Amino acid sequence: MSTKNVVVAGGGGFIGGHLVRDLVSQGHRVHVADVKPIDQWWQVAEEAVNHPGLDVGDVTNASALVPDGADEVYNLAADMGGMGFIHHNKLDCMLSVLPSTAMLQAARHRGVGMFFYSSSACVYPDYRQTETDVRPLREEDAYPAMPEDGYGWEKLFTERLCRHFLEDAGLQTRVARYHNVYGPQGTWTGGREKAPAALSRKIATAVLTGESSIEIWGDGEATRTFMYVDDCVEGTQMIARADSPEPVNLGSEELVSINHLATLIEQIAGVELRHEHVEGPQGVRGRSSDNTVISERYGWAPSIKLVDGLERTYSWVYDQVKHSLGR
Repeated sequence: MSTKNVVVAGGGGFIGGHLVRDLVSQGHRVHVADVKPIDQWWQVAEEAVNHPGLDVGDVTNASALVPDGADEVYNLAADMGGMGFIHHNKLDCMLSVLPSTAMLQAARHRGVGMFFYSSSACVYPDYRQTETDVRPLREEDAYPAMPEDGYGWEKLFTERLCRHFLEDAGLQTRVARYHNVYGPQGTWTGGREKAPAALSRKIATAVLTGESSIEIWGDGEATRTFMYVDDCVEGTQMIARADSPEPVNLGSEELVSINHLATLIEQIAGVELRHEHVEGPQGVRGRSSDNTVISERYGWAPSIKLVDGLERTYSWVYDQVKHSLGR
């Protein structure tokens, strides 16, 4: 593969950090921006051209980040988190349209070869996700539209924006709908963490402190699929470099309840804890990815089983909790 000039917006975040590492390992010249100061980035690739504290929601900053004729632009810049954050911060989630729009404008102005947008399964309508034994969501199920309030609406709007930048401005856009990405070197505490990291933290804390129970929001019977971050990074680049502009699901088909997810992590940790079900935002009742399109179009499927990814995630989170407790 020839060396590419690549831009990653949101490269100090969880998925962005893993993506930057992989792009750098391939020998590409990678320009990375994140609004956070560099000491808050989850990973820092010293080989990359790093721009900490750069708000690409400002089109001037976005244009300064993107070199003329860049080969690839990956926009992962967004204000987001797990269900707790999404539920309580709908306005902040919708304002992620600013970096999305600014990066698209910059990519068009700079004449880049390809623009990738990280969308989400949250674009799918609530009315298709009311049962735990949910029918896996197909790409065409996004319409008639009724996505998750705030976060989902921004994602669906930007998908359409990408479509019209392609049709009206000739910018080659690619879109993947991420389904619950998890793994190490990402948010595990503070309110933005997703279920695998949150449960790993709770279970690790119980192991280290001798507690006998953990809290789970709701009845724990809501179902989800979870994709390990290495599969996400691989699938992202495959979709970005292919020739189809249509949004495609990027996720796993291993459907589990939140209760079962907790049990899997407990088995990894070697404990059995009591589950205390408490009030909290739960999101849709069930959500699963239909991978027919990505399989038929690209011949691809995620390679990392849930239990294997959870082992790696729990091990990393355990070390973070241990350090935070001064153990």
